[in-house]
Amino acid sequence: MALADRTPPTAEQYEAYRERFSNWGRWGADDQLGTLNHISAETRRAAAALVVEGRTVSCANPLASTPGPRNPNPAQHFMNVGPGGAMDYIGVSYHGFVNTHIDALCHIYAEDGQLYNGRPASEITSGGARTNSVDHWRAGIVTRGVLYDIPGLRDAPHVALDAPVEGWDLEDAAVKAGVEPAPGDAVLIRSGAGPFYEANPGHRTPFTDPTPGVAGSVLEYLHAHDASLLGWDLQEAAGQDLPVRMPVHQVAIPYMGLPLLDNANLEELTETCAELGRWEFQLVIAPLNVVGGTGSPVNPVAVF
Repeated sequence: MALADRTPPTAEQYEAYRERFSNWGRWGADDQLGTLNHISAETRRAAAALVVEGRTVSCANPLASTPGPRNPNPAQHFMNVGPGGAMDYIGVSYHGFVNTHIDALCHIYAEDGQLYNGRPASEITSGGARTNSVDHWRAGIVTRGVLYDIPGLRDAPHVALDAPVEGWDLEDAAVKAGVEPAPGDAVLIRSGAGPFYEANPGHRTPFTDPTPGVAGSVLEYLHAHDASLLGWDLQEAAGQDLPVRMPVHQVAIPYMGLPLLDNANLEELTETCAELGRWEFQLVIAPLNVVGGTGSPVNPVAVF
């Protein structure tokens, strides 16, 4: 039990995560929501009750239309400006490490090539996914968001390469924030992407350059507390000595059915939480209704 022992999982323990944390069949053969099933009507009402100040904070990065080390496929933004108005066109390849987006449950396959809930990968076609696609979330995701500020916990500008975010860091951050984890929570993990990229302007992607971030042990915490969603500003950490390249993605999506909110911008949110002295809020995410889509660019909004 890596979380109880506060030790990173061994390769063997990690391999067992696929079965240990699997939610296949948990909500029936027709399930398209995965862990979003943890968000009940009562969960939404409780999240709405957190709105007191009436303040809103965006947790999205601007669409990245300028090429860069982490943005080899910049978003296209064309303008048509006329005498009486203007129109624009936007095209974006949003998966990657720059644009804020949500991963649908057809984005990553299980080790044997199946999708979440045991569906065949043949359901993914060049015309779109016939199952587990983002359009099943078109009603929006509204729940309690909880910010886990790990650099704040460690009194550091950002998470270090040799000390990724572990499951027990989330336990400690929750205690410090005075927040009790609850089913349906959207867990937002701040590793300090802004300060890290400012200090490392030439940094590319975790596939090419060592990157601090989140370790596989967080999966145990998310499963134990019935989290609905994981959001983060930095993704998987480098050098976890595990048998896969993306240890969180490769269990969370195909086995747990847990949506991932990638490349969130959590800097203003952190400042707001610190100012108000509260680390929980209503979180609203409205994915685009892309039929068959593997995800969607999103603008998550925290409401206080």
